[in-house]
Amino acid sequence: MALFRPRDHDAFMAHWARILGDPTKVARTIEADGEVVGNVASWTADGGVRLVGYWIGREHWGRGFASAGLAAFLEADGTRPLHALVAETNLGSIRVLEKCGFERSEDDLSTGDGIDELVFRLDA
Repeated sequence: MALFRPRDHDAFMAHWARILGDPTKVARTIEADGEVVGNVASWTADGGVRLVGYWIGREHWGRGFASAGLAAFLEADGTRPLHALVAETNLGSIRVLEKCGFERSEDDLSTGDGIDELVFRLDA
């Protein structure tokens, strides 16, 4: 959803070790027909803002897995408010967030490289 630069394998594994080893972070696998298609996670950012993000393998885009996975995650984790950052050019993720009840905030972020991130918030 947001703008993350690709990592090499070791950095990627270290990142997930930190996520899975921290009880304040919640991560879930998104599966379809017994196959892993992505993940969804939430964490507390600087300033105490709770964020959610997801990733879906490109080969699974457009099949409803992001919406279903995020909706199931939100049902299981009732933490509110919940925020999400999304690249302004990522229309698919904007639609997923809106389907799941997120509303756009006025607090957009600039990445400095020409692409802004939009801030979405879920209160209910």
